[in-house]
Amino acid sequence: MDGKTVGDGLVAIGAGIAVLTGFMTGRGEGEVAAHACDAIGKNPEAESKIRSTMILGIALSETCAIYGLLVAILLIFVY
Repeated sequence: MDGKTVGDGLVAIGAGIAVLTGFMTGRGEGEVAAHACDAIGKNPEAESKIRSTMILGIALSETCAIYGLLVAILLIFVY
């Protein structure tokens, strides 16, 4: 045994779960972009409005992945 405890293992599991937020965020951003492309294809006049709304939505959803990464880093290095 090299001094590792059960708590260290649980921290590693928690950090792994926290990083998983990035996978669903990426999938959601892909769907947003796909639906924006569909909307622009159906209504090309509204392209600038659709694009700006899409970018805002993607930026807001990206914060979830960043928070998950931050939690994982804090769990690994602070605990």
